[in-house]
Amino acid sequence: MRAAEYRFSTIWRIDAPVQEVWAAIQDSARWPEWWNNVEHVDQLETGSDQGVGALQRYTWKGWLPYHLVFDIRVTRVDPLVALEGQASGDVEGAGRWSFSTDAGNLTVVRYDWCICTNRAWMNVLAPLLRPFFQWNHDAVMREGGRALARRLDARLLGIEHG
Repeated sequence: MRAAEYRFSTIWRIDAPVQEVWAAIQDSARWPEWWNNVEHVDQLETGSDQGVGALQRYTWKGWLPYHLVFDIRVTRVDPLVALEGQASGDVEGAGRWSFSTDAGNLTVVRYDWCICTNRAWMNVLAPLLRPFFQWNHDAVMREGGRALARRLDARLLGIEHG
């Protein structure tokens, strides 16, 4: 069975300085403290001083009755601008966080996630369940935006999915 491919994009607009937003996203080991859908983050390998080459294992739980476990190898760190990684495990592909500022204290965070699923049941059922997988991803990202705003004691001004 061929792997199902997915492309997800989410934009969060947060009334907080980009330095604070960057720090919270870049420190993914602490995501389980504030993002309910992230159950575990385990450091498998350390990377360079900036984190390039680091390898972490993530365990995620969405609203549907399954977990995803995958590793992310950090491939790019451009402080306050971009953070990128390659995933392997239950999903395989690339993720990219992009950061920009707009009108003063507003930070715009964009997450692009281009993956293939490696679990047989997901690939077999993809023609039927694709809309549910999209909904689940969007729900997890909505919660992430709200949780980040709470973490930073900031206002979440908007969430967009593409």
